[in-house]
Amino acid sequence: MKKLAALAYELREDVVNMVVEGKGGHIGGDMSVMDILVSLYFKEMNISPENQESADRDRFIMSKGHSVEAYYAVLARKGFFPKDEVMRKFSRFGSPYIGHPNNKLPGIEMNSGSLGHGLPVSVGMALAGKMDHRDYRVYTVMGDGELAEGSVWEGAMAASQYKLDNLCAVVDRNRLQISGSTEDVMGQDSQEERWASFGWNVLSVDGNCMEELCDAWAAARACKGRPTVVIANTVKGCGSAVMENKAPWHHKVPGEEEYAQIMKDLKERREALYHE
Repeated sequence: MKKLAALAYELREDVVNMVVEGKGGHIGGDMSVMDILVSLYFKEMNISPENQESADRDRFIMSKGHSVEAYYAVLARKGFFPKDEVMRKFSRFGSPYIGHPNNKLPGIEMNSGSLGHGLPVSVGMALAGKMDHRDYRVYTVMGDGELAEGSVWEGAMAASQYKLDNLCAVVDRNRLQISGSTEDVMGQDSQEERWASFGWNVLSVDGNCMEELCDAWAAARACKGRPTVVIANTVKGCGSAVMENKAPWHHKVPGEEEYAQIMKDLKERREALYHE
């Protein structure tokens, strides 16, 4: 678990460099979602460059596609494409490494970024798995601001109706979106009660704690007869006090002094894991 947590901080460093080199990026959400992605790709999911064409691979949809920098960093470390390539080409004219997931790249199942699409598409993938008698699982990560989209709840109803226990949705519950607090924009508490009312198995965890996330994936796999949603309570900008819980860091490029402090903070947190 400590190695996974340390990897998450190391990949946050990659994200910061990517955002600086590309002169843009949704850095706050990248930081909050990183532990979720690392735990899924390096511990939970059956997906790799070697089996990405297999009909039995697990499926992943990054519904909150604006946090693509975190997604690229994880996919590069997993070996789907070279890290140096995405670092050089991110957000450049003519590059495939654009500011939202691009399924022309290996490892990416779906173009996303138009919020509210990931869950309905994941429902279709999970239903297809049931119809084809496949054992794969489907995971999708949504932002909490995204849940104002009605299509999310249409997907939630369908998943419950078809008893899609091979589907696991994740809400990156960092409570901030581009225009401020999610509770000011479109109040959502209690997420747990809302999803439960749609017939879902609901798990609520610290979304920046590797142990709690991995336990949640195991509990989701064990649940039969209904889909699972993991409410991952996270910190936007997780990793440095420069960014944490600050709405302006939804989309921002750090200045020179901010960059130095952020990288110092991330390194210190990563190294501290080995001394606990």
